Amino acid sequence: MLAEPRPTPAGVGERTAAHDVVVVLDFGAQYAQLIARRVRESRVKSLILPYDVPLADLLRLEPKGIILSGGPASVYEPGAPRPDPGLFDLGIPTLGICYGLQTMAHLLGGETGPTDRREYGRTRLFVDTPAPLFAGLEDRLTCWMSHGDAVLRLPPGFVRLAHTDGGVIAAAGDPARRLYGLQFHPEVSHTPWGGEVLRAFLYGVCGCRPTWTMASFVEHSVAEIRAAVGSGRAVLALSGGIDSATAAALAHRAVGDRLTCIFVDHGLLREGEGEAVRAVFSDTFGIPLVHVDARERFLARLRGITDPEAKRRAIGEEFIRVFEEEAARLGQVDVLVQGTLYPDVIESGTRTAARIKTHHNVGGLPERMRLRLVEPLRELFKDEVREIARQLGLPDALIERHPFPGPGLAVRVAGEVTAERLARLRAADAIVREEVRAAGLQRAIWQAFAVLLPVRTVGVTGDARAYGDALVVRAVTSEDGMTADWARLSDDLLERLASRITREVRGVARVLYDITSKPPATIEWE
Repeated sequence: MLAEPRPTPAGVGERTAAHDVVVVLDFGAQYAQLIARRVRESRVKSLILPYDVPLADLLRLEPKGIILSGGPASVYEPGAPRPDPGLFDLGIPTLGICYGLQTMAHLLGGETGPTDRREYGRTRLFVDTPAPLFAGLEDRLTCWMSHGDAVLRLPPGFVRLAHTDGGVIAAAGDPARRLYGLQFHPEVSHTPWGGEVLRAFLYGVCGCRPTWTMASFVEHSVAEIRAAVGSGRAVLALSGGIDSATAAALAHRAVGDRLTCIFVDHGLLREGEGEAVRAVFSDTFGIPLVHVDARERFLARLRGITDPEAKRRAIGEEFIRVFEEEAARLGQVDVLVQGTLYPDVIESGTRTAARIKTHHNVGGLPERMRLRLVEPLRELFKDEVREIARQLGLPDALIERHPFPGPGLAVRVAGEVTAERLARLRAADAIVREEVRAAGLQRAIWQAFAVLLPVRTVGVTGDARAYGDALVVRAVTSEDGMTADWARLSDDLLERLASRITREVRGVARVLYDITSKPPATIEWE
C-alpha cells in the first residue's frame, strides 16, 4: 500500500443537520472549549472554529448563535485577532465574552482600553437591565473577572445591562441586532449563575432547541463510522482506557466483525492492565482482538530520549507503524479508528491555541500514514464519553477508570525510560491506586498516580545510609481535565502512601506530594 498524505480526521464536525448549532469563535483562549462544554451541558450542539473563519464557511453550518471567546490580546494593539466585521451584519445572535465583548465594541464604533482598576477574581456585579440575559436573577451578584482592558464607551445602539462596583461595564447589548457582551466569565464555576445567563442567550435570544444528547450522538456516530468504513475493514487502536473502549463499542456497533481491535502492549502500561484489557474485550464483548507484544520495540525506540516532546512523538509514530503492519497482515484494511478527544486536540496545539504538550495520538502522529483516520470522539469531552459508554453498556470498572495517557508510564518516568525505572514506577503506582480505592476516593479524584524523578536522594534503611530515587505522588480533582485542582488527601493517607512506597518499592528513598493546580501546571509531569 502506498503512503498517502495524512487526511483530515473524521469526527462529528459535519453533524449539524439534526441539531441547532452554536459556534464558538476562538480568539486564543486555552479554555474556549469550556464555553463549548457549557453550551453542550444545556443540550445545544457547539462547535469551535478559529476567530477568522471565512463567513461563507460559517454560514454553511447554519448556526443559531455565535459566541466570541476570551483571549490574551488587547483589541487596540496592532496584530490583535479580529473577526470579519461583517460577522455582526449576518443577523445571527452573537454573545461576546471578555475579549469577545471588547472586540465587538471596538469594531462597532465603541472604545476599549486599559482600566484604572483591573479586576481579577470574584467581583461584585449589579444588574441594570434584567432582560434578556439576567431575567430571574438577583440584582446583586458575584461573578468571576479576569481582565485589564474594558469597554470604556459603548457602540451606537448598545445599552449597559450590568456594571461592577468599580464602575466597569460588566454586560451590554443591542437588542435590535441581538448582539450582547459580557465582561465576566459565565463559563467558569466561580460564576455560579453563569449557566443561567448562557441558557438565557441560547434559548431566549437564539431560540435553540435542547436536542443535543449523547443518545443522538451515538445514532449519528454509528452511521458515520459505517459510511467511512464502507464495505472494507477497520482496525482500532485499543489502549484499554475509556476513550478507546467507547470508540471500539461504537465502531463494533457500526461494522461488526469487520472491526479488529489491536491492543499494543508497549511495556508502558500499569500493573495488570494488559491482562484486564484482553479479558474485557475478548471474553466479555466478543470483539476480535489482536494482542501485539511490542515491549522491546518501544523500549529500544525510547532509548536515550529524555525530552518529553520527543518521547511523545516517538511513541506516536511507533504506534502507527505497528498498526500499519498489523493491518497489512489482516488484509483489506484502510481505516484506523482512534479514541481521540477534544482536550487532546486543544493541548496539542491549534491555530488559535498554543501547544501545551503533544498528545501521541494527535501531534505525535506521522505526517504520512497508510491508514485513513476516523476519530468519532474527536469533539467530545471526557464526561460526554463516559455518558456514551454507559449507554453502550460498558462496565462501571472501565468507565470509572482514571484517565491514563496514551504514552503510558513513559511520560511519568521523568528523564530516560528504562526497564528498571519502569518496574520501580509500576510498583509504586499500584500502591497509589490501591490506597486511593481503599480510601473510597476512586470517584472523587480525577487522577491519582506516581511520577519517578531523575533525582537521587539520601535516605536511611535500617541503620544504614541509603541512596535512592525521589518519587512524586500526584492526585487531582477535575470536571473535564482541562483545569484541575490538587486533591486534599488526608494526612493519614499521605503517610500510608509514603510508608508503603519506601518500604515496598526497592530503590525509592523519598516520596513527595504535588500540590500544583492546572494551570499553571499540567496534570501529567511530561
